[in-house]
Amino acid sequence: MMPEISLNILDVAQNSVKAKAARIEISVRVFTKEDRLVVEIRDNGSGMDETTLANVTDPFFTTRKTRKVGLGVSFFKLAAETTGGSFTIGSEPGTGTDVCATFVLSSFNRMPLGSMTDTMVSLITMNPDRDFCYRYEINGEGFTLDTAEMREILGEVPLNTPEVASYIRDFLDENTASTNLVLAGTEIII
Repeated sequence: MMPEISLNILDVAQNSVKAKAARIEISVRVFTKEDRLVVEIRDNGSGMDETTLANVTDPFFTTRKTRKVGLGVSFFKLAAETTGGSFTIGSEPGTGTDVCATFVLSSFNRMPLGSMTDTMVSLITMNPDRDFCYRYEINGEGFTLDTAEMREILGEVPLNTPEVASYIRDFLDENTASTNLVLAGTEIII
């Protein structure tokens, strides 16, 4: 299993890239009263047929030709369910895929969220031709980074230029820290 939820998100989002998604939406929402951390990943990629969808959480099933197992989705599912949470995945060919992992926030078995800044900067700079929309919130307070909006402002400037990548990193770090202030004075560790 991966040591951080953010690495699971990176893996699943890379599946979206491989599925030729033009837009990938990732949301991380924390609900302290409900004791839940909810991660949703949606894309408009090629989607999966019924057979692939039925087998996607089987670690011994993969559509890759380079190896015999596909552990990413099955690890993500296991990570959520081990906390007492849940995991759902829906997909249709030509429409895209929706993944939702719900973790029990206070579970001893819940791995830390990890660095979503590193995950998002990696996804954006490694895939500058895709649009990513990232939403992070705690109890309804949070922020959104949408690369489609950034493209409108930047025009022809690629998202993977060092200056833009640095801006994205700073934006994510500052807004994450500001959002995490909602948890100040609590014992909750994200």
